[in-house]
Amino acid sequence: MSIETLNEQTVREVVKEVVHQFEANPSELIPILSEVNRRLGYLPQQAMEEVSKLVKTPKSNVLSVSTFYHMLSTKPRGRHVIQFCESAPCHVVGGREVWLALKAHLQLEAGETTPDNEWTLVTTSCLGLCGIGPVVVIDDDVYGNVTPNQLPEILSRYQAKAGEK
Repeated sequence: MSIETLNEQTVREVVKEVVHQFEANPSELIPILSEVNRRLGYLPQQAMEEVSKLVKTPKSNVLSVSTFYHMLSTKPRGRHVIQFCESAPCHVVGGREVWLALKAHLQLEAGETTPDNEWTLVTTSCLGLCGIGPVVVIDDDVYGNVTPNQLPEILSRYQAKAGEK
């Protein structure tokens, strides 16, 4: 769903459907927020308030969970989210060079989104894939042993997908 199409009614309907899917169970807060985030592209304030009300959990708890997990975002993200592992194991096997090349190619800093809303670049402390570092995750696709020279070809795969839609 594109961010432009979000309105109060859409947000309410998506949240209600997701919360119902998880039977408004407070112990399912993370999966609920994950699914709302996936469907809306991020967690707008209204969505977090609706979740809080329907799951009967304090707003502060919903906000705390929403801001703790890197997979969730409280601000709009691009169509493709690139996660870059900045942990020490990835760093020592060339991660710094990959990071610099990625930032230069996209002309982004960590946490930024391209003006066309195609890409968002985020860092994470560890993806748990140290054996294949440096690691880049684009959407749900994992790329290991990445070199700076591979980035243009990897990124072009997603630009091609955008052209097909």
